[in-house]
Amino acid sequence: MKAKNLMILGTASGVGKSVITAGFCRLFSDWGYRVAPFKAQNMSNNSYVTAEGGEMGRAQVVQAQCARQEPHVDMNPVLLKPAADNSSQVIVHGRSIGHFTARSYFEAKEIMWRAVCESYSRLAGAYDILVIEGAGSPAEVNLRENDFVNMRTAELADASCLLVGDIDRGGIFASMIGTLDLLQPHERERIAGLLINKFRGDRSLFENGIDFLEERTGKKVWGMLPYDPDLWIEEEDAASLEIASSALWPSRNDVIASEAKQSRFLDIAVVHFPRISNFTDFEILNKEPDVRVRYVRTADQLGRPDLLILPGTKATVADYQFLSESGLRNAILQYAQAGGKILGICGGYQMMGDKILDPQGIETFAGEEIRGLGFFHMTTEFYPEKVLRRVEVPLNVEIFGGTVAGNIQAYEIHMGRTFHEESYAPLGEAGAIHPTGQLAGTYFHGLFESADFRKSFLHALRQSTGKKAPTLVPTGSASDLREENYERLARLLAGNLDLSLLGECLNLSLPSL
Repeated sequence: MKAKNLMILGTASGVGKSVITAGFCRLFSDWGYRVAPFKAQNMSNNSYVTAEGGEMGRAQVVQAQCARQEPHVDMNPVLLKPAADNSSQVIVHGRSIGHFTARSYFEAKEIMWRAVCESYSRLAGAYDILVIEGAGSPAEVNLRENDFVNMRTAELADASCLLVGDIDRGGIFASMIGTLDLLQPHERERIAGLLINKFRGDRSLFENGIDFLEERTGKKVWGMLPYDPDLWIEEEDAASLEIASSALWPSRNDVIASEAKQSRFLDIAVVHFPRISNFTDFEILNKEPDVRVRYVRTADQLGRPDLLILPGTKATVADYQFLSESGLRNAILQYAQAGGKILGICGGYQMMGDKILDPQGIETFAGEEIRGLGFFHMTTEFYPEKVLRRVEVPLNVEIFGGTVAGNIQAYEIHMGRTFHEESYAPLGEAGAIHPTGQLAGTYFHGLFESADFRKSFLHALRQSTGKKAPTLVPTGSASDLREENYERLARLLAGNLDLSLLGECLNLSLPSL
């Protein structure tokens, strides 16, 4: 038995492939099929540790959750984690095989392809349906020779493909028609239909547009998905933050700072490192009724937040240098000296110590020593072996002058190991709290997933800043909130797709037809 395959391709990056793939996973699961996601290669610093202790991209984790399956590295056999402009750490079947430049990666692509084929074969034999996600655009002619994520994977799976375009960004006709025209004839035949994403306004006004697309391409438009600003599906990578940085951050920082002064909201600032990783740690905080999370890149954006978070990063040393070059390092030291509250996570925690050592040249020239922020008397040393583990522990600690408690389910992903030169109150097995109670750091990602821990953490922060609790009901567990949005996404697809075309394409009997 071999799974049926539906592949989601896009006219460009960021058109919604990951979310739509997740939506189809939930639809097929709702209809009783055993379904799994698959993406041959992902590029993202947002990653996750599986139950087996492997590393995979968070987008495929979200898709697996939508499919009601345990995430497994076969769903994302190759993960690229950008560490610099010209190199990435390469993860194959959940394990790092080193750092590669684009050229050296292309030279080794057949090794990656074998891993892709092995993973696909295992999944295809275990599931009824695979929903496969492409990457970027399948029509990048300069990359065609080395691209195995799009049409080569489509041919491996003999998949029917759905081409997605984002009408909200404009140019829907050029992007759809141009993509199809640049495909090889045999590749174009695999495109079973078109899907228009993020439509706003009166749908009837676009009927002539649908007619034009269908006549010009010979492909049926399966549907138009409306733009839903309230739908919460975790972002795949930091591209969304890059968009915000150019358009929203200055005004957003000003607005939040003004609201915070009026004691309306808790103002939480997160440093946006160039190589920020797992910023999904903080998305759930932004769902709380009295919390506003903002990302800062410069000293003048920092201000006096109620809490500053130094997040994870794929390149601790390079991003620490960014702190110095941007002026943020001095601003952070002044903020801390004035009684500011700081939480460091993973790479951000490493920066809070006295020293970072890299004797084997993992991130720097061998033997380099970097002086940290000096909040903790501790040293972090990099080793080639990456720490990957999941943890489930109860926490009961004193932070911000209050007790913070709750059971947490978290995970660690880091290269360095940290050694303390003096004793500190622990923040779990992999963290420390400064004697002042104002500074803390941890290797735990997912710290705020637990509703109980998040509630007590924010309560302690409110008390320390003199801010009142919100009158609105606090957000519950992150998993429950995700489930609500996964179901919302499935309804969005089911209500705006021609499901008969889906059934015909995969030769499936769909209960909703």
